[in-house]
Amino acid sequence: MFLTIDTVLVGFAFILLVAGVVGSLVPQVPGALLSLAGVYSYWYATGRPGLGLLVTLTLVGVLTWVVDFAGGAIAARAGGASTTTAVLAGVVALVLFFVTGPLGVILGVALTVFVAEFYRQRDARKGLQATLVTTAGMLASSFVQALLTGSILLAMVGVALL
Repeated sequence: MFLTIDTVLVGFAFILLVAGVVGSLVPQVPGALLSLAGVYSYWYATGRPGLGLLVTLTLVGVLTWVVDFAGGAIAARAGGASTTTAVLAGVVALVLFFVTGPLGVILGVALTVFVAEFYRQRDARKGLQATLVTTAGMLASSFVQALLTGSILLAMVGVALL
């Protein structure tokens, strides 16, 4: 039996789809983009899913990317942090990802939000509140991303089996 390029692409598509789910749980890894790359690799190799499902999965992927991109900033703002603090925390997260990995990102963002908000408001309680809400929001964002990329994976398993 010979492997065709289409067979290789289908296998690669499912590797990307699984990597998308895993990547959605790791800060700064583009789980949504990996999932969409898997969907489009499968579609290129097989011509499936149909246009309606392809558009729907694309929209779910874009929504997942928005959650990834904006989740921490939205959580910081919901916790009372300023826009400046939210942007600063995002920059710190990006830098720390390459230096410390996921745990360092969470701790670094928490410390950044606390220090920036304490400095801004001169109130440890408000700084702590913003920190706790931001940290919870980052973790919740990862959970939502995992659910969304997992739904893309399950949909594609359904496409492959039907």
